[in-house]
Amino acid sequence: MLPRGIYLDGNSLGPLSYAAQSAIERRLKQWQYKGVAAWDEWFELAERLNPALAKLIGAKPNEVITTGSITSNLHALLATFYKPTEKRKNLLATSLDFPSDLYALRAWADRYGGKLNLIPSQDGHTLEPHDIEAALTEDIAVAVLPTVLYRSGQVLDWAAITQLGQSKSIIMGWDAAHSIGALPHQFHQEAIDFAVWCTYKYLNAGPGAPGGLFIHERHHHLKPGLPGWWGNDKASQFEMAAEFRPANHAGAHQISTPSILALAGLEGSLAIFEELTIEAIRERSLKLTDYLIGLADTILPDMPVRSPRGRAQRGGHVVLEHPEAKLLSLALRSKHIIPDYREPNLLRLAPVALYNTETELDQTVQTLRELLNNGSYKAFSVNQKVS
Repeated sequence: MLPRGIYLDGNSLGPLSYAAQSAIERRLKQWQYKGVAAWDEWFELAERLNPALAKLIGAKPNEVITTGSITSNLHALLATFYKPTEKRKNLLATSLDFPSDLYALRAWADRYGGKLNLIPSQDGHTLEPHDIEAALTEDIAVAVLPTVLYRSGQVLDWAAITQLGQSKSIIMGWDAAHSIGALPHQFHQEAIDFAVWCTYKYLNAGPGAPGGLFIHERHHHLKPGLPGWWGNDKASQFEMAAEFRPANHAGAHQISTPSILALAGLEGSLAIFEELTIEAIRERSLKLTDYLIGLADTILPDMPVRSPRGRAQRGGHVVLEHPEAKLLSLALRSKHIIPDYREPNLLRLAPVALYNTETELDQTVQTLRELLNNGSYKAFSVNQKVS
C-alpha cells in the first residue's frame, strides 16, 4: 500500500504492506479478546522471528534478536564489549556516520577517558580504504562502522575491514541500518563481532519499529553489560529470581518487555522476504540504481551523482547534489514524488526492488529537469520542514 504517487524514500521509512497490516490487526484482536492471556503466544514472539532475520543477515538464528532500537542496542553492546585498558581505550567511527551512533560512542569514550576517533572523508561523501586501514590503530578498543553510509550509499567492505581490525585485536561492530533487507550479508561466516540495525527502512516494519542485533556465537558467554528482565533465560524468567540468569544466545541482550504491536509489523513484513531471496532483491536493486544513475548523467548534469558507481560499492539509494536540493525536494513532494533530503544539499532517491519501477524513475528525473528549467521550485521556502 504505497503513498499516493511515486515513493522513493524507502531507505528512510518503508511503506505499509498488506502482510504487515494483517499481522498488526491479528495481534490487536488477540489483545482485544484475550487480554493478558495472549502473552502465552506473545512471550517468545521476538525469538520466533530469528530464523527469517538470520537468513537476511547471514547468521545462525541464536545470533540475532529483535529488540530495542539502533541507539539503545548500541549502548547495550558497548556496555558488553567496550573494556578499555590504559593502552587501548579509544573508540572508532567515521566522520560520515549517522549522528546518533556518534552520540552513543562519544558518551562511552567520555565515561572512561578515551577518545572517539573519526575516519576522515576526502570528498565529504565517501571513504577511502587506505584511510580506514590507517585508522585501525592499536589504541582502538572497539570500532563501530556503517555497512552502508547513509549519506552517499557507499558500501564498505565489512568482511575485509573486520578481518583487518580483528588482526589488531579490535572488536569490530557494524551498523547495518542501510543494508539489511537490501544487500546480502554473511555475518557469521565473516566473523564480525556484533551488529545493530533498524527494521523500518528496507524491512518495511513500520514507523518506530524495533531494532535488532547480532552477536557472534563465540561471544555468547559474555554477560550482558546492561542486563534486563527480558534477557533472562525464558525457562526461569517467571521465577522472578533476584539474580540475573542470561539466556545462552543473543536474546540475553534484550532489556525491556517488547512492544507486541511493533513486533507484529516486522512479523508481517518478514513474510514477504520469505518469498524472495535477498540475492534476487539485490540484483533488481542494482539494475534500478544503474538505470537511475544513467538517467541522471544524461538528463541532470547539473545535479552530480555522489554515490559510488561501482556495483560492489553502492547500496540501495542514489544521491544527487544541488545547492537548492531542499527546495527541489519540496517541489517534488508537491507533485507526489517522495524523495529524501539531507542537509545541506543532498537529494537521496531509493528505488526499492520490491515496489519501484524504471517508469517511475523516468518520471522523477524528467520532473526534476522541468523544475530546474522553469525555476518553479524557488517558490518554496527553505524554512519549510522536510522529514
